[in-house]
Amino acid sequence: MKNRLKVLRAERDWSQAELAGRLDVSRQAVNAIETGKYDPSLPLAFRIGRLFNMAIEEIFDDGENNVG
Repeated sequence: MKNRLKVLRAERDWSQAELAGRLDVSRQAVNAIETGKYDPSLPLAFRIGRLFNMAIEEIFDDGENNVG
């Protein structure tokens, strides 16, 4: 799953460790999410969305086109 986490973090000049602290996860978890090696749980995705004041869909892209 692609995401904008690294860009959003960089815009705020936060290190991975700072973001991890704000989310109450490890720095390694932040790195794994940013590099697409790990998809966050739904509760963590919601915490990320709230932290950045964005909808989950604005941060994460599952690659599915919602064309009906």
